[in-house]
Amino acid sequence: MRLLLSAATTGTVANLAVTGTLGLLARQEGQDPLQPVNATSHWLHGPQAGWSGRVDLKHTGVGYATNHAAAVFWALPFTWWLARRPRRSGTEIAAGAATTAAIAAAVDYGLIPRRLTPGWEHAVSPRSVATAFGALALGLAAGALVDRALRRD
Repeated sequence: MRLLLSAATTGTVANLAVTGTLGLLARQEGQDPLQPVNATSHWLHGPQAGWSGRVDLKHTGVGYATNHAAAVFWALPFTWWLARRPRRSGTEIAAGAATTAAIAAAVDYGLIPRRLTPGWEHAVSPRSVATAFGALALGLAAGALVDRALRRD
């Protein structure tokens, strides 16, 4: 149960980092900040989901929930790895987070069917997609530190 709670905390922080980063990157590219989140709903609504820049349950709700679930999913192996030796250094946490994000990028854009990718490529440039995975690494590391602080009695 502790592992699931840690993954939920870590994944939530990671998702916030990715969502915020994608919003800023979209804005820099002249897109609406919601488009990358909405684009994630492409698994249900097709690639045109990334064209939507408004808040709605159909795109934003599904996209945000999907991104959040994915972040928690990737936080699971990362937090399992951390739990094997809880007193890891900040450098070790950062390296583990970067490795996890790199694996996530390879799986998300190299192994799984196109329909199941994060969909960010429908709203932002490839460079921004890569930067979002960097934000995932930072978010996982920050989430692990937040979780560590919350567990202190």
